[in-house]
This record gives sequence, structure tokens and C-alpha cells, in this order.
Amino acid sequence: MPAVIIEVRRQYAADQEVAIMNAVHAALVRAFEIPAEDHNVRLVVHEPHRFTCSPELAHPEYRTIVSIDCFAGRSLLAKRRLYQAIVEGLEPLGIPRDHVSTILHEIALENWGVGGGHAASDVDLGFTVNV
Repeated sequence: MPAVIIEVRRQYAADQEVAIMNAVHAALVRAFEIPAEDHNVRLVVHEPHRFTCSPELAHPEYRTIVSIDCFAGRSLLAKRRLYQAIVEGLEPLGIPRDHVSTILHEIALENWGVGGGHAASDVDLGFTVNV
């Protein structure tokens, strides 16, 4: 049930945008063991002048930030697997590994409303958070 925002600073074709979103989602499925059908990924394209980055990047147009709001409880190992899986999934799409940053925001289950107004801590999520 993570909520993902991928921010980029260049235009991509629609199929490329879908591939980027799918790569990040696949990384979450693999590393955090969320259900494959649990999609909640958004992609935001910024004009380059509205998204500054280090001038030392070889290809600043490919700068990508992946922000993930997720339930607290994943192990450091799972987080490391996620970071690696994200760059591994984006690299074949032309996005250099060192141009990607991933930011996790961990949220306690009781601070996330789901299923028509219930705290996530009060419902069966269908997966475990402790991976």
C-alpha cells in the first residue's frame, strides 16, 4: 500500500512513463513483498527550470527522485533491497543509477486511513509489513 511519487525533469513518451512507474512498483513488490495488484504510483514531470539539481551530474535531464510513503516496520535489509531494485529497474530505461534518489517516509499504521475510513492498524492488509 505504499504511495509513490516519482519526480523527473524531462518529458518522456507515455509508454516510457508507464515503464518508469512499473519499474518502481516492481521494486516495491520484490523488496517490500507488497501484493502485485497494490498500485499507487504517480509520476510528475517538472520543467527543468523548476527542478534544480547538481551541475556535476553527467545527464541532469535524467535526475529522478522517488518519494515513498509507506507503513513503518520494514527492516534495513528490505530498504536496501528496495533502493537497489529501484535503480536496477530504472537503469535499463536510460536513467543512470547515480541520478536516482529514493526517500522513504515511514508512517505508523494508525496514521494511515484505508478501506473506507479505517485506520490501517484496524484492518487485515493482506500482507505483512515486517519484511
